[in-house]
Amino acid sequence: MPKINSVHYGGIWIGCALVTGLIIPAIVWLISGRLIWWLIILGAIILAAFIILFIIEMHQDSGKIPHYEKGLKDKIPYDPETQTAIIRSSICNGEKVAGFKNRTDGHFTEVMLIRSPEEEQRFKEIYGLDEVKVDYFT
Repeated sequence: MPKINSVHYGGIWIGCALVTGLIIPAIVWLISGRLIWWLIILGAIILAAFIILFIIEMHQDSGKIPHYEKGLKDKIPYDPETQTAIIRSSICNGEKVAGFKNRTDGHFTEVMLIRSPEEEQRFKEIYGLDEVKVDYFT
């Protein structure tokens, strides 16, 4: 089931709240001079419900897999027969990038930036690796 804060449903919730609580009452007020308070209150309730659910979902998502890691194994596949998992580390500034080096032509495919030992461990977990070779470059 899609979340309400997804691209498709968040706009619908906000649109319904604005139409119900702002646009319809404004049109009725311009035509008849009467203000329909209950529609304004209903629109405010819809908007408040969306905001509360959005906050709850954002809180539930914190601490889980970061968005850029979701589906990473599917987007950048690893073939142990033709590729070697390595971490390229710069001699100059120490920047580390995890990825896969093709055994035949040496082409390196970057997967993720490594800024901490936890991120290196996460890379190993995603691709089911026990150890990763470090390759130094200038």
